[in-house]
Amino acid sequence: MRKLKLLFTAAFLLVSFLTFLSSCETKQPAHTFEIGKNDFLLDNEPFHIRCSEMHFARVPKEYWRHRLQMNKALGMNTVSAYMFWNFHERTPGEFTWEGHADVAEFCKMAQEEGLWVILRPGPYVCAEWEMGGLPWWLLKHDDIALRSKDPRFVEASRRYLKEVGKELVPLQVTNGGPILMVQVENEYGFYSDDAEYMGEMRQAILDAGFEVPLFACNPKHTLKNGYRDDLFPVVNFGANPKGAFENLREILPEGPLMCGEFYSGWFDTWGTPHTFGNIEPYLRDMEYMLKEGASFSIYMAHGGTTFGFWAGADRPFKPDCSSYDYGAPINEAGNTTPKFYATRDLVSKYLMPGEAALPELPAPMPFTTFTEVALSEFAPLFENLPEVKLSDEPKNMEYYDQARGSMLYKTTLPAGPVCHLTVGAANDFAWIYMDGEEVGLMDRRKRNFDITIPARNKEVTIEIFVHAMGRINFGKEVHDRKGLNAPIRFVEGDKELKTGAWEVFNIDYNNDWLASLDYIEKTTANEKPGVWKGSFTINKLGDTYLDVSTWGKGVVWVNGKCLGRYWNIGPTQTMYVPAPWLKKGKNEILILDIIGPEKMTISGVDTPVLDQLNPEKDFAGSKRPEVDLNIDGKKALVSSSFNAGGETQTVKFKGSQSGRYFAIEALSSHDGNPYAAIAELDLLDGKGMPISHQNWTIAYVSSEESIGENGVAENAIDGQTFNHWHTAWSSMSPEYPHLLVIDLGEITQLTGFVYVPRMDENAPGRIKDYKIYLGNNLVER
Repeated sequence: MRKLKLLFTAAFLLVSFLTFLSSCETKQPAHTFEIGKNDFLLDNEPFHIRCSEMHFARVPKEYWRHRLQMNKALGMNTVSAYMFWNFHERTPGEFTWEGHADVAEFCKMAQEEGLWVILRPGPYVCAEWEMGGLPWWLLKHDDIALRSKDPRFVEASRRYLKEVGKELVPLQVTNGGPILMVQVENEYGFYSDDAEYMGEMRQAILDAGFEVPLFACNPKHTLKNGYRDDLFPVVNFGANPKGAFENLREILPEGPLMCGEFYSGWFDTWGTPHTFGNIEPYLRDMEYMLKEGASFSIYMAHGGTTFGFWAGADRPFKPDCSSYDYGAPINEAGNTTPKFYATRDLVSKYLMPGEAALPELPAPMPFTTFTEVALSEFAPLFENLPEVKLSDEPKNMEYYDQARGSMLYKTTLPAGPVCHLTVGAANDFAWIYMDGEEVGLMDRRKRNFDITIPARNKEVTIEIFVHAMGRINFGKEVHDRKGLNAPIRFVEGDKELKTGAWEVFNIDYNNDWLASLDYIEKTTANEKPGVWKGSFTINKLGDTYLDVSTWGKGVVWVNGKCLGRYWNIGPTQTMYVPAPWLKKGKNEILILDIIGPEKMTISGVDTPVLDQLNPEKDFAGSKRPEVDLNIDGKKALVSSSFNAGGETQTVKFKGSQSGRYFAIEALSSHDGNPYAAIAELDLLDGKGMPISHQNWTIAYVSSEESIGENGVAENAIDGQTFNHWHTAWSSMSPEYPHLLVIDLGEITQLTGFVYVPRMDENAPGRIKDYKIYLGNNLVER
């Protein structure tokens, strides 16, 4: 027995020794990374970061390596990895780090491909992702203050960041891994200016075990908001790097200059033109940074696809497309574009001393197609409802522990004359039925939350079907609760009507519910929501695009994988399907259609359609409502001139002023041309702070460009400074004056406003002379 024990001991020691030798051979040597007085220093040598933004959650895991190789071939030496908190903690306290969520594997793969990593874990990230990456379940607290020192938010954020540390602290550069730096929060200066909150988030990341340099990013006009000298600052922009870096130098007298997000294009929202991204200014600004030795991160180098229900919405409410092509150098399917080759050629001229030539491109992924097939099985949604919940009054989606999807509210209404259904908000679209017949539509884009209910000679059943898009991902409006928001009232004159009890059905389109659907044969389009089922055959595996141009509005699944949302108004008319989600032979497809298709067919094509708008197909009407203006003869609140150049300008009123409608009348431009443009407008409350855009809509605009570029008026109030409102230029060029009127949704006390001109250098449309009006009856509908 003793000899046997000795034998086992010897064997154990031998195995342990061999394991130790193996680990010594495979472990990467530790490096140093520091922020010097003039440069980033990698192993004490100057290092210029050429970074590509790529979100692993937007790319199938099977394609991560290919896309990383593409980024390396583009000329990048680093990849920036956003982490979406809600992608990893979908239920409080339950974390997912496997499969598509395996961020550690992504970072290791980047290192294997010769790329360093900049980690951006949030907790908030924006990125046109559902709620900016924040988990929906935070909204179960009715009074929670997101992105603040609210203990509930801080505690949840610390728990998440601690788990991030468990996964990624071993992969820091100091441990032989690829992670060079970690970002704290994201563009917080636009949201607020609480430096203590930023300190809380910084400490949470330190407590998670990170020891590499920590940094914060902001647009140039908000760099000082929430600034801390223990977080290295970088600036985000898409134009005029010289001006942006001058702003950065005001808080960073010495140290390397870096653009945290250098925009290669822009994201798409439903109903607005696709943004391709102009190559010439993009290359000009990149070359400026390369010549100056500044570091940068291309946002996006490869956008990919926001699969599933993860696409967010811009403010005040512009839902984002599922395609995140972004006009990036590497397109949605991972293929090259003219911008790719132009970027690669430019970077090749500015390689660092001793840097090897750029690698060859990996082989492109194969494509496949299939001919048109018909779908003839249909599951009416209202006949396949989940278990009912009873309620005295209807609540929002989060109250019922529902993350996404649709809700059906049912009640009874007594006989009586015409009345009105009014709600605080219907987020995001609501169809109202009386005894099965549609009587009205609520559309959050237009904030029409008052519907006429016809007279009734008997008790009737009222059904309210609410379909949610992604939660807003930018600004204070991230507090975005879906479904019906209180108060919900049926009103007859001054009298509020009593209804019967409410039945509530929570439809989140989970896999179990989809598998339980009962289908009928159907050869005509649906008038009420439902799911269509069919199949198509693939003979050769490859990526493909589904042509969904004949369908209405909804969601698509292929072989159980949710591709995302579609909407016939465009600009996207195809949906990307990666080959790993297909199989040779028969493939099942499910299509949820809320409003009904023109034709129940589908085909697979090899070319995406990203830029086809069909405003005439908008179920709520595409034209702005006709209004009567009441501005002529009114005294302007402000008559003045903006300074020339691209700097943000703040105008204070003489005391506090009130009104529901804010109007800016542009009278002339600095360059003498007939165009007007505004990147962003903010209005200031009694404390001089920007107010929420939650209830804002465009009441009137005299001119806007929606053909040659995305220059619609909503861009002036969406919180983004890279895009802008621009008066028409492609088919006509109306002369000054130009008028923009914002409906604030209610009478509001204001003390001033902030005007952000177009960011790009020498841009047309910068306003010189202007007038401001504020009142309650500037427009009449």
